[in-house]
Amino acid sequence: MATEPPFFEKYKVIFQSSADEKEKSTMVDVFEEIELPLINLGHLNLGPFERRKCIETMARAAAEWGFFQIVNHGIPEELLDRLNQEQVKVFQQPFGKKSEDKFLNLSAQSYRWGNPLATSLRNLSWSEALHLSLKDISKMDEYNNLRSTIEEYAGEANVLAQRLAEHLAQNLGIRASYFRENCSPSSCSLRMNRYPPCPYSSIMFGIVPHTGTDFLTIVSQDQVGGLQLKRNGRWVSVKPNPKALVVNIGDFYQALSNGKYKSLTHRVIANRESERYSAAYFYCPTYETVIESCSKPSLYRRFSFKEYREQIQKDVKATGDKVGLSRFLW
Repeated sequence: MATEPPFFEKYKVIFQSSADEKEKSTMVDVFEEIELPLINLGHLNLGPFERRKCIETMARAAAEWGFFQIVNHGIPEELLDRLNQEQVKVFQQPFGKKSEDKFLNLSAQSYRWGNPLATSLRNLSWSEALHLSLKDISKMDEYNNLRSTIEEYAGEANVLAQRLAEHLAQNLGIRASYFRENCSPSSCSLRMNRYPPCPYSSIMFGIVPHTGTDFLTIVSQDQVGGLQLKRNGRWVSVKPNPKALVVNIGDFYQALSNGKYKSLTHRVIANRESERYSAAYFYCPTYETVIESCSKPSLYRRFSFKEYREQIQKDVKATGDKVGLSRFLW
């Protein structure tokens, strides 16, 4: 049975209507390739000077880039390799099985592909994903290797995400217990992504431009490349680093930091020849958590995760786009 999502069948009208526009809408395919700021977390375990410098470098990257990469992060390479192997196995299953309502005994719509609301190739994502609320993992009884690997990785990633969030908060006047009080493994999620080879790679995305909603995201990825971020009004390509994890600031941390840290728009470019895999751990608060800027005058009004998510859903249905933090400006 076929394993690939039926992009052409599902979005036939979009592909037909876009056929005559291909040459006009071809994206510029040459971008400056940059290396993200590299943070060696091993320096946190050295003397006070090295520790302080490491945290300052991390905070500067969050403010100037909204993205950085980390090494010596504590997550074993063997575990990252095992997660990737299990991820490949999942996406190699027949599409008919992946698209079943109770695939892996998970909640409906855990397996996702394309974009049901797409109106053109520009807002259609050429990718498939398994999006897991971590409180659902225990349901995967028949898939012991996948479940145990995800549980182990989620535990490691949650500890790392909390450490990063707390370090970034040190100079913001945020109380040390804020993240422990408002975030837990059950409020976070993991998204495993696969980007199939795409014959329309010059005119569509693997994932359309967006910002992260959470406090921060930790991403492991292969070396195919394709991640791009919009910085100072222009798109740049991120050079993959085989030894590093990528961290990006989300909307909630931008609001919490009163705009000091930046939640940048980013996307993934589709690749004509190669498939690409990545896994993103989203460090999120509970739905009831209220996000309030840490300093005055505040750029953003107070809002809860629940309120933010409901606004996103309204905007996506109405406009096809998330809109995001601009909805909550004073």
